[in-house]
Amino acid sequence: MLELDSSAEFNPAYDVEFFASVPSRPAIFVVDPREELTGANQFLLRTANLRERLKRLLGPPEPSSKRLNLREFAARIRYRVAASPFELNLLHWQHARRLWPGNYRERTRLRPPAVLKVSLTNAYPRCYATRRIGASGFYFGPFRSRREADVFASGFLDLFKIRRCQIKIRRDPEFPGCIYSEMKMCLAPCFAGCTKEEYDLEVERVVAFLGTGGGSLTAELEREREAASEALDFERAAAVHRRVEKAAEALRGLPEVARRLEDLNAVVLQRAAEENAVAVFAVRAGHIEEPRLLRFAELASEPRSVEQILREWLEPSDNENSPSAKGSAPQHGLRELEDHLGLVARWFYKKPRVGEIFFREATARTSSAGPQDAASAKRNTEWPYRRILRACSRLLAPEESESATDEHR
Repeated sequence: MLELDSSAEFNPAYDVEFFASVPSRPAIFVVDPREELTGANQFLLRTANLRERLKRLLGPPEPSSKRLNLREFAARIRYRVAASPFELNLLHWQHARRLWPGNYRERTRLRPPAVLKVSLTNAYPRCYATRRIGASGFYFGPFRSRREADVFASGFLDLFKIRRCQIKIRRDPEFPGCIYSEMKMCLAPCFAGCTKEEYDLEVERVVAFLGTGGGSLTAELEREREAASEALDFERAAAVHRRVEKAAEALRGLPEVARRLEDLNAVVLQRAAEENAVAVFAVRAGHIEEPRLLRFAELASEPRSVEQILREWLEPSDNENSPSAKGSAPQHGLRELEDHLGLVARWFYKKPRVGEIFFREATARTSSAGPQDAASAKRNTEWPYRRILRACSRLLAPEESESATDEHR
């Protein structure tokens, strides 16, 4: 947890000196009450300009103003400067969660992100949008909103034949079915239109499609199209080609951050509060780790290169202690996972987005087109170190170049 590393005692008689001692920087801060105010709660706030916010809170109150004033309440201010919105949101969440464990989400206005779920514990699973992450099941996301998750699901599910209804499947031959079964867009387990094994196989294809970013289905259709062409069955090849185009259309609006949660491994780069430094936030299986600083002023005298340092930070995700290696998160960590995904989604989908993000692609997402050699498989699981280093240079460039950076991303 990123602790509040600075503090300042407040005395109304010396408020001018107090205001001059705090920086005009984005920060999160806590206002501690005076000792005589027994039972008074602390105030936790975030701001884009600490000095100006404290002047409004702790300055002499205006007689006719109804604005909150803590001049007679505050004894001390504890704060931490944050150089980026991503860090500020993470700080606010960490301290709000500690102060108000029961309602910190409401206080920080943080909602769990929208994801797609395939409930594999169900006898006949379906794919649907949700904001709750459970201990079991296949989860894919995060999306900007539940509506966007529904739109994406509606598009790609046309390529498969799993059910979309919410009824309990009883496999009754007298059941009339629905419009999807009539249009041959569902295997119709409701009236025993397929065996359990056939339905499970179709569910596996859906999970593989999401897990590989569409690569599994694309490779399957391309092989089928090639086989039809070699057999001179051009009508079938044309029909399969239309399905390839439909799959590409379904994937066209898929955001880069949306993927199987176990594969959501990324690096978020932000300008650090320190001079000539970049904050590196590793995201492993959706969990945000504590930031590490690349202090480029000190790195000039280091015997290791910046890439070697990054490798030491990021490569441990391969061992047994990494979240991704452990599989599903334990029950007590699911709420934290929802919060971390919410923080990532809030930052990723914000326009304009400050900072940069780079993903580590899982081998399964890139190896579905066919067999690959060992060197290629290793290459598909490496972090894009050169792109990360170039992004660090852009972040440390003068602020006038930030608009160009946004256009580049």
